[in-house]
Amino acid sequence: MEPQPLYIGGAWRETDQGVAILSPYSGKPVGHVHLGGEPEMNDAITAAFNARESLQSLTNAARGVALDRIRAGLIERKEEIARTLAGESGKPIRDARTELDRAAHTFQIAAEEARRFGTGETIPLDRIETSAGRYGITRRFPVGVIGAITPFNFPINLVAHKVAPALASANPVVLKPAHQTPLTAFLLAEVIHNAGLPAGSFNVVHTDPAVGTLLASDPRVAVLSFTGSGKIGWELKAKAPRKKVILELGGNAAVIVDASANPVDAAKRCAAGAFAYAGQVCISVQRILVHEDIADAFEAAFLSAVEALKVGDPLADSTDVGPMISEQAAKRTEEWVREAVEGGARLLSGNARAQGHFFPPTVLADAPISCRVEQEEVFAPVATLTRFTAFSNAIERVNASQFGLQAGVFTNDLTNANTAFARLEVGGVIINDVPTYRVDHMPYGGVKESGFGLEGVKYAMEEMSVLKLMVMKTE
Repeated sequence: MEPQPLYIGGAWRETDQGVAILSPYSGKPVGHVHLGGEPEMNDAITAAFNARESLQSLTNAARGVALDRIRAGLIERKEEIARTLAGESGKPIRDARTELDRAAHTFQIAAEEARRFGTGETIPLDRIETSAGRYGITRRFPVGVIGAITPFNFPINLVAHKVAPALASANPVVLKPAHQTPLTAFLLAEVIHNAGLPAGSFNVVHTDPAVGTLLASDPRVAVLSFTGSGKIGWELKAKAPRKKVILELGGNAAVIVDASANPVDAAKRCAAGAFAYAGQVCISVQRILVHEDIADAFEAAFLSAVEALKVGDPLADSTDVGPMISEQAAKRTEEWVREAVEGGARLLSGNARAQGHFFPPTVLADAPISCRVEQEEVFAPVATLTRFTAFSNAIERVNASQFGLQAGVFTNDLTNANTAFARLEVGGVIINDVPTYRVDHMPYGGVKESGFGLEGVKYAMEEMSVLKLMVMKTE
């Protein structure tokens, strides 16, 4: 198995160090990757910095064509990339294929947005007499090099959500993919290599986290876009006090199911939202609050749906829940569940014991609000059920969290829907579906410890560009 070289300045670069990428399911190598150091990261930043002018000289139409080619390349190689993604991440192959479809769609959206990038407005300035004969024109311009650091859980689509808007807005990119899942990023590099963009427009360096911090400290990087843990995200922000930083740091997403909702329909959606990719999703359903009038019906339907999930080989088409990314993650989850049970939570489903990289889909009832499965991001196949009597109390319980990414509300009461939209301390409120819902053109980002800045192609392009004003004097 030949080691995968790095991709810097439009060329493939080998180093004198390499690492094996192991399958979370089998523990066996699924690939090998050359490991970069500070020289390689510096060269990648230099290549991107030097590519600014040539990338920005392309017309909007030309960048749109290149992004369309990337989309077509992903579709053409869908099965190959999906199997690589499933192999290195442990994501069930059905979900991996869906992720490839989404990534292709992300580049399609970017192609459309690239063709209208730079749109601004004309502003009349003669609202006061001293500005007679003047008007203003605004227009968006690229900011420069985008440093992108991505997590393991969406090895292609979360990469696409940084790369596609950057290229659409004529900004070159240096990507540091997650150390567990770099192989998929290099397949994307192959696709982009054939898209006709200037050399240096896209660079991928597999490296240690310490080297990755150069993307925060190097002044040639204009914007740092990071998705991952809060601890690392805030540390990176501290290293970049004078540059724009976009942080998506996860959460402990909640669902409110009020008395007017259909408990069976809500339960089925919550089961899907809680246990997809073994719960390793930033907006995975973690906390479920159900009105006491329908709680018994919801609980029965939810447990039935959970017990029907098939746990196993991620490359099997029938698998619903695969392994966690590491044995350490599974052991941590076991510890948190045990803490909740010792604190008074009832175990409704799951045996609450890690088995290698696997942790069974687990449901807890009445977990104390102080325990970690309620307060922290569990990032595992664990969901808690809590009953409530008043909708206002459910809102307060959801907000009693340091995180605020997305929340779901199942209701047929318009007043409750509007109340949730106004009062929930989150970046997105999803009515009559789970917080796990996301499509790739919508604005996506959180508040509080979930970070700041927006993803979603159009909105990320605004984060990666600067609005400039020109004033014209005609008299």
